[in-house]
Amino acid sequence: MTQTLEPRTVPVRTADPQARADAWFAAFEGALVARDTAAAAALFATTSYWRDLVAFSWNITTVENPDGVARLLDSTLAHTAPSTFATSEEPAEADGVVTAWFTFETAVGRGRGLLRLRADDDGVDRAWTFLTTLYELKGHEEPLRERRPAGAEHGANRQRVTWLEKRQAEDAAMGVTEQPFVLVIGGGQGGIALGARLRQLGVPALVIDRYARPGDQWRGRYKSLCLHDPVWYDHLPYLKFPENWPVFAPKDKVADWLESYTRVMEVPYWSSTTAVKASYDEAAGEWTVDIDRDGQPMTLKPKHLVLATGMSGKANVPVFPGQDVFRGEQHHSSRHPGPDAYAGKKCVVIGSNNSAFDICGALWEHGADVTMVQRSSTHIVKSDTLMDIGLGDLYSERALAAGMTTEKADLVFASLPYRIMHEFQIPLYERMKERDKEFYDRMERAGFDLDWGDDGSGLFMKYLRRGSGYYIDVGAAELVADGEVKLAHGNVDHLTETSVVLEDGAELEADLVVYATGYGSMNGWAADLISPEVADRIGKVWGLGSDTTKDPGPWEGEQRNMWKPTQQPNLWFHGGNLHQSRHYSLYLALQLKARAVGIDTPVFDLAPVHHLS
Repeated sequence: MTQTLEPRTVPVRTADPQARADAWFAAFEGALVARDTAAAAALFATTSYWRDLVAFSWNITTVENPDGVARLLDSTLAHTAPSTFATSEEPAEADGVVTAWFTFETAVGRGRGLLRLRADDDGVDRAWTFLTTLYELKGHEEPLRERRPAGAEHGANRQRVTWLEKRQAEDAAMGVTEQPFVLVIGGGQGGIALGARLRQLGVPALVIDRYARPGDQWRGRYKSLCLHDPVWYDHLPYLKFPENWPVFAPKDKVADWLESYTRVMEVPYWSSTTAVKASYDEAAGEWTVDIDRDGQPMTLKPKHLVLATGMSGKANVPVFPGQDVFRGEQHHSSRHPGPDAYAGKKCVVIGSNNSAFDICGALWEHGADVTMVQRSSTHIVKSDTLMDIGLGDLYSERALAAGMTTEKADLVFASLPYRIMHEFQIPLYERMKERDKEFYDRMERAGFDLDWGDDGSGLFMKYLRRGSGYYIDVGAAELVADGEVKLAHGNVDHLTETSVVLEDGAELEADLVVYATGYGSMNGWAADLISPEVADRIGKVWGLGSDTTKDPGPWEGEQRNMWKPTQQPNLWFHGGNLHQSRHYSLYLALQLKARAVGIDTPVFDLAPVHHLS
């Protein structure tokens, strides 16, 4: 039974940030030890947010306001047994908000988090935002630093088995005499990062990919492709890019890094391997996955299946009348080979987001006659401006100089609840709009339809909500502003033998048509591999339920189905950009490790399904 917190135990506000944080943590832990969930909830502001990454909920979830806190604790407190909350560095105060980094323990693990504390309407310090994350399981710590393996076996031993022999035996046994506990389908950056995490945690896992070499997903893209995110944002787990790595890595450099990373981190990885069919035996708690490994059929029996195919599903290839009679070349942007073969050709690119701009720019550089077809408004932000205003305080050399490591920056980002993240983003994009006003004026004069998101919150919220509708300008937008890349508006009505005809009757001559028309939801992969019924049971993957364009409500508070349990037992989704693949691979790996060693993992607030695709 819950109790009412005695007034004398409410933390009284003092001037010292350390004392204020210490008083709050003492009251909070006291309430938890007493199993007084009402008292603990009373320590949260009337409007407040607790985001938990696995530590309490065995889920990735956010609860809001004191009633949400009480609901989370009522469901999880008995088996979580949290304790030893303590600040890990000196708290700081700015604009009336005390920010405190802290550590804590649960019955099975250790965690870290970030508290933002401010005086409520009654003058008492209460939590405004509260982040808790699990970073390791007790008794199953990663072999890091003082726990690193010896490597060498000193002494004389006639039965000695070398490191290479152990690895060869392990590889030979996988799928034959030993089955992976986790099968990861998709060997891009997401699958590789998760494979590295699982390897370090000692979880028997296998990553498979249809390409011949790790990194081929990047090698096969159009040759001008570079990362649009900066190097400080893009590190993989354990092994950071060298200090002389380019700020924006070219695709082939990324590909080579992924290939070398896979070897160095000893990720169990099968290339030239395609998953053909999967089915789940609920009684056995086991998947049957038919694969083709370099032309040889095999069957694997993992307990858990992870689809690590990025944040996107299958390519959206539109169907228009006349595609069968068009005499030129046509393909989706994901299949675009690059600009070399199109010098002097008339090229029409359908779309106006990242891939469309990149492809238009590369085609123009190679002497093609290029027209972009804009079907809906697009948010554009110049790369240098985004790096300075949008990311500079967290992911940059200046951030590192100020003590903001990548790991710390990830937690700062994670500590901002999605419900209010747009409030932090809007002022940043107002500054960007003002800084580059002349550029935006030129784009509008050229007829380009610009937007800043439904609420002015810009690129990152568009990414989180819908994963589309934006371009980080690395130069191609200038071609549109200057008229070097021609601009047309509207939807395609049909194709003729030699042209693309829009709904308003405009006819665009074309030797090449590129459909830069995006991708579907990731559960489309589940429909193909497993069944449409399972895909519907999972529902849409990605989005927050913000009820903005292409992100229908109701509000869900977290990315749908990503890095956490789904309505299909033992099926998981992993991916996103390099930052998300790095950061959230830890929490997914810990959830899988706990299941592998038999730790009880009662899931709080398994998300319901609102949208099928």
